[in-house]
Amino acid sequence: MNIQRRTAKTFSQPGRSAFLDVPHLPRDEWRQAHEDRLAVTYEHVGVGIVEIDEAGRMLRVNQKACELVGREAADLLGGSIFDETSPQDVAQDLAQFRRQIAGEIDRYTIEKRLARKDGSCFWAEVTSSSVRDASGNFLYAVRVQHDISARKAAEQALARRSEEQAALFRFSERLQYATSFPDVYDAGLDAIVGALACRRASILLFDDNDMMRFVGWRGLSDGYRQAIEGHSPWGRDERNPRPVYFEDVGASALSDTLKETIAREHIAAVAFIPILIGGRLAGKFTAYYDRPHHFIEPELDVALTLARQLGFGIARLRAEQARCAAEDRAQQLVSIVESSDDAIISKDLDGIIRTWNSGAERLFGYSAGEAIGKPVTILFPSGREDEEPGILARIRRGERIHHYETVRRRKDGSLLDISLTVSPVRDRAGTIVGASKIARDITDRKQAERKLRESEQRLSELLAAIPSAIYTTDAQGKITYFNQAAIDFSGRTPVLGSDEWCVSWKLFNPDGTPLPHDQCPMAIALKEGRAVRGAEAVAERPDGTRVPFIPFPTPLRDSSGKITGAINMLVDISERRQAETQQRLLLDELNHRTKNNIQMLQALLFSAARTARSDEARKVLNEASARIAAMAAAQRVLYGRSDASRFAAEEFLPAVCQTIRQLLPPDARIECSAARGVLSNDVAMPLALILNELLTNAVKHGIRDYASQSVRVSLTEHDGRLALCVEDDGGGFDLEVVRKTSSGLQLVLGLARQLHGTLHVTKNPSRACLDFPAAKI
Repeated sequence: MNIQRRTAKTFSQPGRSAFLDVPHLPRDEWRQAHEDRLAVTYEHVGVGIVEIDEAGRMLRVNQKACELVGREAADLLGGSIFDETSPQDVAQDLAQFRRQIAGEIDRYTIEKRLARKDGSCFWAEVTSSSVRDASGNFLYAVRVQHDISARKAAEQALARRSEEQAALFRFSERLQYATSFPDVYDAGLDAIVGALACRRASILLFDDNDMMRFVGWRGLSDGYRQAIEGHSPWGRDERNPRPVYFEDVGASALSDTLKETIAREHIAAVAFIPILIGGRLAGKFTAYYDRPHHFIEPELDVALTLARQLGFGIARLRAEQARCAAEDRAQQLVSIVESSDDAIISKDLDGIIRTWNSGAERLFGYSAGEAIGKPVTILFPSGREDEEPGILARIRRGERIHHYETVRRRKDGSLLDISLTVSPVRDRAGTIVGASKIARDITDRKQAERKLRESEQRLSELLAAIPSAIYTTDAQGKITYFNQAAIDFSGRTPVLGSDEWCVSWKLFNPDGTPLPHDQCPMAIALKEGRAVRGAEAVAERPDGTRVPFIPFPTPLRDSSGKITGAINMLVDISERRQAETQQRLLLDELNHRTKNNIQMLQALLFSAARTARSDEARKVLNEASARIAAMAAAQRVLYGRSDASRFAAEEFLPAVCQTIRQLLPPDARIECSAARGVLSNDVAMPLALILNELLTNAVKHGIRDYASQSVRVSLTEHDGRLALCVEDDGGGFDLEVVRKTSSGLQLVLGLARQLHGTLHVTKNPSRACLDFPAAKI
């Protein structure tokens, strides 16, 4: 019969006592009753009992063992005891059991986790005892199992409390030696991870713009930090903020976007703990868990303790850094005061000197020992003592006196100009207790200002004495100064600060078209930042009279090159125009008479050549006529211009070539190239004669076939010198050979010396070039 069934049968008989009736039973029945009683005890004892064979298979289990794992006996019998053991505890239990089977030990006790049918685990203390036969052979093992989950939980809680306390202690100790904010943040993150048993953590503080910013973190990606930064569960000015936590983020009321961001970081639970500094919210630290996490009150208390310590650590370091910065500033201020060239003095409200720097010693001649404790009026010259009461009255009212210029007296009695800046000095309560004074020697500046005023006066007198109209403008073209000549020139008195660009009432171009003021030479000079020269204009006075003039506008710049205004001088050219007109008339008359005389001379020579009986006479007369024609061509170019002092080469060369061509055979071809350069009037006649001789010689001796050959003429300028070249297709000539026999060549060489030039002759190609200096402009 099954032992469980027998036990049930024994106790199901009514009216029988399990103890009193046993001694009166027969021996066999007594033994059976005893076994039945043991079986009942086996079933209902308060511990789980399991019998296993040497393979670990369960041979027998009591009711308590079934209750512990939440299974029926039928489900357990035949199964391995290690199937119910948590995987992380199997190796240790199996190793001990093998020793027990081998006879190395008869009993062992182990704490391990057993799996229930519902998947949960509980802690059990298991004592395994060997049952052997008379020969010591292993028969089976009896395993007694106690549920120690409550004890384990208490132990774990106690261990957690110990870990928390150890983390807090280490954190406090590290904060004492932290010398930088990264040190504080690193210690805080270690404490959070250790005390709250999380793998990841972060610290965020408000920045100057009241935005939560990460200052320290562990195990967080860049993308997550960028997405979360700035988020705060509390307002910046919230009073008494409390921890905010989410035990299961996926099931929380957070927005879907935020939950998706957190889920991508594989965060299942999170706690936000406020950090207070001076009673005001300064930031938070965050603990992250990979699995849903139940936050208990002691754990939150530890988190708040960590936050308080972190706040204290940050505040202490901020205060320390502020103190060091203040000390540095104070030391720097002391150094500045002592090294300053300015006199820096402090005095109380009675005007007694309290501090005196080395700059004051140099400026006033008193040592600190001589000045401190004395009234500041020792520096006042006679007649200025009344200034001090007024200064002290303003200081008592909290006023600051800026750049007050006055005169003070040195120890040796000499006076100096100074600029004073006086400021109130307050104690920690804000009460005005004295004044600080900075005195700067402005003697040199005052002297420079006097010299500048004298210079400006002299300049004004000089400008007023100049007979030409002179005026100045600011950078925007507003008139800032004008002399009397400007009034006389314009026929009106300009309005300072109102009139723009020019003092004249109306302006015209030389051709009589209107010239707007904002397009006049002065406006161009200011707008383009350059001096304008060579321009002419006409000013109309209010009475209708017009004055031609030449302006000379020039921008004025400061030391940095920035335009600050401009000065202009207007030169009246009315008389010059009249003189030019008269000169033009005289030149025209002279040109006319000279032209008539040359034409008459040329006609006489031509007539004489026609009537001459000898060939030699005709030749000489024709050459003379050609030379006169060349001179006439030069004369037409020179006197056909308004400026008779110089003329352009591009006008001269074609005119002379054209005249000479008329005197040469009609089939002769002369190619006159473009000419460049400026010729003076002294060059005109000699150059025309030289060109006539060279061209005539080239046509006569250098051309054999007029149809295929030509003479080339050029006049070019290079590096301040001019070169007149005549080139033909002939064989050329030797200058040294023919210079004594050719009267024309002798004339050329003589004229070349007159022009300070040199004649160069080559044969291949056949070319004659005159090199001479260009006209000075």
